Amino acid sequence: MKKPKLVVANWKMNLSVHQASLLVNKLDKKVQPHRSVEVVLAPSYLCLQPLSHEIDRRKFRLAAQDGYPIDGGAYTGAISFNQLRDLVHYAIIGHSERRRYFNEGLELVRDKMASAVRNNILPILCVGETWEERNLKETKIVLHDQVITALSNLTSEDMQDMVIAYEPVWAIGGHDPAKPEDIARAVEWIRYQVKDLYGQKAADNVRILYGGSDEPEFVSSIMEVDGIDGLLVGHASLDSQQFADIIEGVYLSALGRGEG
Repeated sequence: MKKPKLVVANWKMNLSVHQASLLVNKLDKKVQPHRSVEVVLAPSYLCLQPLSHEIDRRKFRLAAQDGYPIDGGAYTGAISFNQLRDLVHYAIIGHSERRRYFNEGLELVRDKMASAVRNNILPILCVGETWEERNLKETKIVLHDQVITALSNLTSEDMQDMVIAYEPVWAIGGHDPAKPEDIARAVEWIRYQVKDLYGQKAADNVRILYGGSDEPEFVSSIMEVDGIDGLLVGHASLDSQQFADIIEGVYLSALGRGEG
């Protein structure tokens, strides 16, 4: 059975608990549930608990924006995947901002992936190259290293529900959006890495999202790219109307492909 398209809202370090609640209320009124589209909200840690009681689970699932790979102990300020397991269905791991601002290397991302899976949380692995790496024609090398290392401690069974988000760092924000052919090449290469590790079935099963220029006007062209299974949405997900339009655009794309 074909898996539903996936639309993930990464709210990053925005919104108080009250503001997040208001946004969910607005989204609940604007978003229609579709069997062919799964919608995931990733608020800040502070908002996860209250929103877990508020969301309509026929429409939305929750995701953590990060997590610590050790299940418990003397790690002041950290929140483990073990603590998150009863709150979230997904977790974003290896986001470019974590790699850049918090110096998260390949090995830490690998350990977080294994910890999330161990705690029955589905990871959304973020991979992508910077502007400098793109100019140096290192995109394939970067994606290879990020994918292979992150997945190295998982099993083929773990891969059945795997999600990977390709987010070219140079395209985030919409100033220089990635062209469909750029996205298609990256997606094909990512699937090849998965196939090399776990075989064709795993490569076919993994859902690959695009994260970058995800404003409503870009949705149809992105979703037409072969191998794209959804979107990781940043700033636009903070606007209820924009995000609802994005979800509807993904649904119409799935409908056009006979997946609705």
